[in-house]
Amino acid sequence: MEQYFTNNPDLKSELRTIIYKNKTQTLTFYSDNGVFSKDKLDFGSTLLLETVLKNVNTENLNILDVGCGYGFLGISLAKFLNAHVTMCDINKRALHLAKRNCEKNNVKSLCEVLESNIYENITNIYDLIITNPPIRAGKEVVYGILDGARDYLKEDGELWMVIRKNQGAKSTIEHLKNNYECEIVTKSKGFYIIKAKKH
Repeated sequence: MEQYFTNNPDLKSELRTIIYKNKTQTLTFYSDNGVFSKDKLDFGSTLLLETVLKNVNTENLNILDVGCGYGFLGISLAKFLNAHVTMCDINKRALHLAKRNCEKNNVKSLCEVLESNIYENITNIYDLIITNPPIRAGKEVVYGILDGARDYLKEDGELWMVIRKNQGAKSTIEHLKNNYECEIVTKSKGFYIIKAKKH
């Protein structure tokens, strides 16, 4: 099976659109083969977005979306929080879609889309880092995202993530406690939304 955290330029393109609606706005995203959650919005990503929006109401934040895929999280946060968002991924097709989706949802001026293997090409520091980490890429990659976030967060910055209970949520939380003050903000359908603050 072709994994969404790899690059395969030979994979056939089958463009499709995915709709996200909240009480006030509708966003439209282009998706395609070879990207995460290609046919519908992932429940974990949606839960992460809606939990962040309930708990963060500051505008003009600088946000980094690590493993952005086609841009659902980053673009939604740019739109709803008027945030400046950097989105990064190693999947070239996902990045191409993310750029198109920035234009589609009129947030091009707020968003930067970068090819980066985790933090390899990241140079700024951020108020928030948000991630739905690629669990199938393995623990080393996932922990690389979580541990590395410290170096790219402001002093009172927050890392927000989603992980399923059966994909190692408990051990991940214990690991995060080495570097962060950690809190499970919400749980739903086996998904945990975790906030980790630098300490």
